Amino acid sequence: MVVLHQCPLVRSKLLQLILLLTACEMRSGQLHYSVPEESQHGTFVGRIAQDLGLEVTELMPRMFRMVSQGRRDYFEVNLQNGILFVNSRIDREELCIKTPVCTIPLEVILDNPLRIFHVEVEIKDINDNAPLFPAAEQKLVVAESTHLGSSFPLEGASDDDIGSNSHLSYKISPTEHFSLDVQNKEEHGESLVLVLRKPLDRELTHMYNLFLTATDSGKPEQTGTAHVVINVLDLNDNAPVFNQSVYKIKLSENARTGTLIITLNATDLDEGINKDITYSIRSVNPHNFAALINLDQSTGQIRLNGELDFESIKVGEIGVEATDKGTPPRKGQCKVLIEVLDVNDNAPEVTVSSLSVPVQENSPPGTVVALLSISDKDSGVNGQVTCSLNPSGLPFKLTSTFKNYYSLVLAELLDREQVAEYSFLVTAQDQGDPPLSASSSLVVPISDVNDNAPTFAQPSYTVFVKENNPPGAHIFTVSASDPDVAENALVSYWLDEKLWPLSSYISVHSESGKLYALQPLDYEELKLLEFQVRAKDAGLPSLCGNVTVQVFVVDENDNAPAVSGPDQDSPTLVKVPVAAGHVVGKIHALDADSGYNAWLCYELHDAASGPWRVGLYSGEVSTTRALEEAEGGNSQSLLVLVKDHGKPVMSTTATFSVSLVASAQAAQSDARLSGMGGNTKPLADSANLYLIIAICSVSSLFLLVILVYVALRCQSQAKEAMMYGPGTATLVCASEVGSWSYSNRHSHILAGVSGEPGAKSDLMVFSPNVPLWLASSEV
Repeated sequence: MVVLHQCPLVRSKLLQLILLLTACEMRSGQLHYSVPEESQHGTFVGRIAQDLGLEVTELMPRMFRMVSQGRRDYFEVNLQNGILFVNSRIDREELCIKTPVCTIPLEVILDNPLRIFHVEVEIKDINDNAPLFPAAEQKLVVAESTHLGSSFPLEGASDDDIGSNSHLSYKISPTEHFSLDVQNKEEHGESLVLVLRKPLDRELTHMYNLFLTATDSGKPEQTGTAHVVINVLDLNDNAPVFNQSVYKIKLSENARTGTLIITLNATDLDEGINKDITYSIRSVNPHNFAALINLDQSTGQIRLNGELDFESIKVGEIGVEATDKGTPPRKGQCKVLIEVLDVNDNAPEVTVSSLSVPVQENSPPGTVVALLSISDKDSGVNGQVTCSLNPSGLPFKLTSTFKNYYSLVLAELLDREQVAEYSFLVTAQDQGDPPLSASSSLVVPISDVNDNAPTFAQPSYTVFVKENNPPGAHIFTVSASDPDVAENALVSYWLDEKLWPLSSYISVHSESGKLYALQPLDYEELKLLEFQVRAKDAGLPSLCGNVTVQVFVVDENDNAPAVSGPDQDSPTLVKVPVAAGHVVGKIHALDADSGYNAWLCYELHDAASGPWRVGLYSGEVSTTRALEEAEGGNSQSLLVLVKDHGKPVMSTTATFSVSLVASAQAAQSDARLSGMGGNTKPLADSANLYLIIAICSVSSLFLLVILVYVALRCQSQAKEAMMYGPGTATLVCASEVGSWSYSNRHSHILAGVSGEPGAKSDLMVFSPNVPLWLASSEV
């Protein structure tokens, strides 16, 4: 049995052989069952074991089995109870199509002993198929001029069921123009026709949509539907018509090329080529608008073919014509009005129509500098412009003179010396959204007027010049500046013609301002030159400035000390005895120089000159020890060296003679004082010393009065006219050891002051600790 199950072919051959050998023992038998199609799995068919006369208990021992010849196992036998049931879905239309009786043959085989039974199961039809049309949609074409009663065939439906389940009846959607006629002909079967009952008008109804329904006679009944589309053929009896006679379109001027302006729609109630419409442009106004539009002849779309400019075209008018393709063709017209909307696409333009430059710095406020015109091609708020100056704070302002016309006027006083040129922007901005602006740069130079006099860096200059300068030496340079320009700043220098006495001493170069000493200066003759230098520009009228220059002549050590005093042939008589430190006489020497150069010191030429010494700065000759009467009758000559403190040091010598006499004697001794390059003065007795002290005191008081007078006069008269005159300049220098020498020469002081000419004396005081020549200045 296992082998038979595993090898169906062998099993089949074996069964055929067994059947042939035992055919005589077989008895024939057949059962007939029926079951509806589409029965579910497990549906009861019949008690096959009982109907075959078999016991249920012997089914398995005798190896009961059922074979379906060439078909699927639609049925199965339950070996526990011998019942035949449906094993899988049965579709009668699939098995037997249109066969009136549909059966499934089965063979029941008992192997022990071998017996075969034939069983038929009839599949009963149920109404499980709806009528089906060959096409879901049937199309008919009927001319609108078709005569009444004309018929048009329709396709009927079919039903896969049999019997009453396949008997069909038809109906169509109700319409007053058509009716359905079902004709049954024995030869050709059933036929369906559609009959025209009412005249057609395609312009009223160009298409009829009907539904044809087929219904079978089954229980329950099934229906099928087909869509019948009836198209009415057209005659060209209608002209194209636009849905509007005038189209109004608003289009922004910044619309891009290719923008769809409008799609025209002309309709024609006709059909076919009678309805096919082409569009064409009949007229365009203005003419230049024609190049900016493009009309599609088939779709009626009008597109922008260029760039619009509101400033050139504000309104465009297009005449359009629609023509069908019928015979003869019919036409329809419309008009398209396009209003161009302005956008803020034009920036303002700033035009400088007049510019009066340069502007003089003394121009009064309100002076018109420039005339400006502002324009904007846009309209409305897009063309409304405001004007401003950048940066702010300028001495100019804009004044509106007329619509979009402005004047640039001077708002404040100008000063070219502070700002020589103004650069700014005139900005015009419209009120569009977004706003556009434009700027124009203006450069306004300021012309100079001669409103500034030459000025010096300081009100006065003090110059120190060493004496004995070479003729024509450059001693100083004055420089005046003038903030003006060109000839207004061209400065020349000169000395007042009233200062003629100075012409032999000082000159000034008219262009460079260099001061030159025309001759050598001698400090012993001239100690101070004070004058004014004037600076004059070349403007019209010219302006002047002046400065005071004080030239101090700086002393040089060019004079050797000179011993002074009347000639004496007799030596100095000294009565002995005398005590140590007794002053026996004094050497007087003068130096024409001043300061350190005139500061004299005395010393003995021979340090071992007996009992004598000389005061270092006083020149007094005194004893170093007490002299006795025994030394009377002696005469001595002392050689004294007189030196100044200049560089290089200059010196001279003086001889001082001393004659010692005893107090009892009446004879006199003469002392002589001789000097190299100078004279000697004898001192008769100590009374002469008191006289000299008195004279010096009176002279000092006199000089102090002069000093106070000069100070008061300088305070009351700051600037006086130039004057020239002789005077005596006294030099005083205090020190720990006494006073410096006085000059016995007359000196000149030249001064440039305002007022009447007159003599002036100056007291010049120098500190011995800071030599004067260290402060001298030569340029």
